[in-house]
Amino acid sequence: MTTERLTKLSSWLEEKEIDVAFLTSSENVFYLSGFLSDPHERLLGIGVFPDAEPFLICPGMEKEDAKKTGWPYEIIGYDDTVNPWEMVRTAILSRSANVHKTAVEKEHLNVERYEQLQKMLPNSTYVSVEERLRELRLVKDSHEVEKLREACALADYAIEVGVHEIKEGKTEMEILAAIEYALKKKGVLEMSFSTMVLTGKNAASPHGTPGNTRIQKGDFVLFDLGVVVDGYCSDITRTVAYHDISSEQEKIYQTVLNAQLEALKTVRPGVACSTVDLAARNVISDAGYGEFFPHRLGHGLGISVHEYPSITEKNSLVLKEGNVFTIEPGIYVPELAGVRIEDDLIVTSTGCEILTKYPKELQIIK
Repeated sequence: MTTERLTKLSSWLEEKEIDVAFLTSSENVFYLSGFLSDPHERLLGIGVFPDAEPFLICPGMEKEDAKKTGWPYEIIGYDDTVNPWEMVRTAILSRSANVHKTAVEKEHLNVERYEQLQKMLPNSTYVSVEERLRELRLVKDSHEVEKLREACALADYAIEVGVHEIKEGKTEMEILAAIEYALKKKGVLEMSFSTMVLTGKNAASPHGTPGNTRIQKGDFVLFDLGVVVDGYCSDITRTVAYHDISSEQEKIYQTVLNAQLEALKTVRPGVACSTVDLAARNVISDAGYGEFFPHRLGHGLGISVHEYPSITEKNSLVLKEGNVFTIEPGIYVPELAGVRIEDDLIVTSTGCEILTKYPKELQIIK
């Protein structure tokens, strides 16, 4: 798996006459090597060449973990008293004596590390490798899909736990704690992002922060969460009602649900991302809530919880079989209601398969 990915990147380097790619984001190192690590401030990197074997550099205390992944090439470990950049320099120049062009992650590389690279390779110019890596990561293989399925099943379970915890007077944080405790008992080490449980007026903030607000009758309760399984993320949102809601609140919910269902109908290979976004956006606009849908319809999903493709009304990128992304329309009316419904899906040869299965028809909890 990793060998095929490395080969594709090496071929691109050869085609573009690039001497080396040096990548330092944990996500892309994992994608190319199978080694998943968060080194904090320490250097983690992978060097890839058009016609030489790659290398991996990591903190020495993680070298044995890197070996266990099955990485068949050189692993350079270093301790905290040495300068790892000298080791990187030696590894690169032993494989490519004259480095004139280097590919880096320009969106990830900070200024300090860029200056280190300039000192190390003073005759090199620097080009971006992000676009090529996005192209590679856009289409998921069978192993990736398997991990995403597992992550989505756990996300479904988390929503089920949260809904069962709803009771009058409970706080957002109490429900959140119950969800994450239940997931820990399932062996989950990490969430895709900070779990959101928002009730009442708080749900009208698309990226609200849970707190000690208590659930009251007539509230919507919005759950937005994701689970990481072996480096792959899920992301689900469900909104349920606690006791009776107003006719306006019910209209908002049904509008969001109709928008999501219309968008799902459009998904298949050859369709532009903009078409999918507009299918949902037009439903919401036609119902009179266009100004209350302030974000894109969805985003790619995989090693990162937000990756390509971006499902916006202006993105002309055409979908391919194997693309994985979210569809998550929402309506957020201050002081009244916030509703979002989000599923993860994979594009198939004839349409799409929805990976998150928790029911999304309006639930009124009593």
